[in-house]
Amino acid sequence: GLLLLGALAFLAMEWGNPGTLGPQDFRTKLLSSWFQSVTPRTAGFNSIAEENLTKPAAFLTIILMFIGASPGGTGGGIKTTTFAVAVALVRMSVSGGQDVELGRRRMPTDVVGKAITIIMLSLSLVVVATMIVSGLEQARFLDVLFEVVSAFGTVGLSRALTGSLSTASKIVIMGTMFAGRVGPLSLAVALSRQKGSGKARYTEERVTVG
Repeated sequence: GLLLLGALAFLAMEWGNPGTLGPQDFRTKLLSSWFQSVTPRTAGFNSIAEENLTKPAAFLTIILMFIGASPGGTGGGIKTTTFAVAVALVRMSVSGGQDVELGRRRMPTDVVGKAITIIMLSLSLVVVATMIVSGLEQARFLDVLFEVVSAFGTVGLSRALTGSLSTASKIVIMGTMFAGRVGPLSLAVALSRQKGSGKARYTEERVTVG
């Protein structure tokens, strides 16, 4: 779904862009759009200049890089299964159901909690790194966000910004890349103190949200 929808979206957004798909014939446009949908979630090779993408297409690339690859591979990002569980949780909340279901299976509570934790930690990492780099560099915000998410997803794509970064920004990017490769949840658990599971439980309290 991500590959197909991403390819169709790129094709629509970049169809007449003279810097990307505009000069290409129809078959090449299809191939380039498909490749552009695949590469943000794998090795990070590019067949078109990322800095020439329109703003919507660049933002779509950021989303795909943030979602990343599937578990068990060498790709980064929050992982496709984490994204799928989060979507299933939203669907359950909107429909008023009691269980998070995915592929005719009920997801355990700890898996759902882990998925939301990974997304929140990853978003926090990207936000903080983007704020620091955008404060250090005289660059467009979209280019900085693209650079940070590319580092987090260990993708390797860039809008021609990497070479002009200051030393401080490069250190932030390297730290983001390391955290993205190890995994925000694994890194947070490793750095935090593990508390023993006590027998006492606090009284339940319902909080109004939304």
